[in-house]
Amino acid sequence: MSLRPLTPNEARVLATLMEKARTVPDTYPLSLNLVVTGANQKSSRDPVMSLTDADAQEALDDLKRLGLVIESHGSRVARYEHNAQRVLQVPDQSAALLGLLMLRGPQTAGELRINAERWHRFADISSVEGFLNELAERPAEKGGPLVVVLPRAPGEREARIAHLLCGPVEAAVASNTIAASAGAAGATGQNDRISALEARVDELAAQLAALQAAVAQLGGT
Repeated sequence: MSLRPLTPNEARVLATLMEKARTVPDTYPLSLNLVVTGANQKSSRDPVMSLTDADAQEALDDLKRLGLVIESHGSRVARYEHNAQRVLQVPDQSAALLGLLMLRGPQTAGELRINAERWHRFADISSVEGFLNELAERPAEKGGPLVVVLPRAPGEREARIAHLLCGPVEAAVASNTIAASAGAAGATGQNDRISALEARVDELAAQLAALQAAVAQLGGT
């Protein structure tokens, strides 16, 4: 199924429901108040957000229209649960990875395996990479890729993966820009070092010429 890109608020609310379904099943489905509390957590969130009740309600209503959230009225308070796995047609393992990427931002396969411990226990990094490859190679008839591998930034040993549920990832461009900037900075530094060396050579040549002149004077006397 092809979906329109989600807004950051929608992605945060959806991922919060996906997380709490796995980590605190006793309080799931969530009330609006619990959705807001979970979305605005200071830990395990990147970026940290400050959604209001109105922000969260708007996101929930829009997600309901997309079929990604289901509202239940079994009590006086409306409660919400996600329907992401069914709508996106992905297995439980892939849904866990997508939820983590929406909550915590781009991560390496190793980071995803560690952070997924309470969601789904992956046997090894190869297992994580296998499900990520499936998400990255998702065919167009199913809506296209759901994750992308970002260019490795300078100083990073492993590439990071980002979700595509909010549309194309600007971080990929930013990473290239950072790399280009680092290359330009490196070239500038190298030019400065060369100029300094040339200045030092000129200084030494002048000192040598002065010494030679002094020796020549001594020899003439």
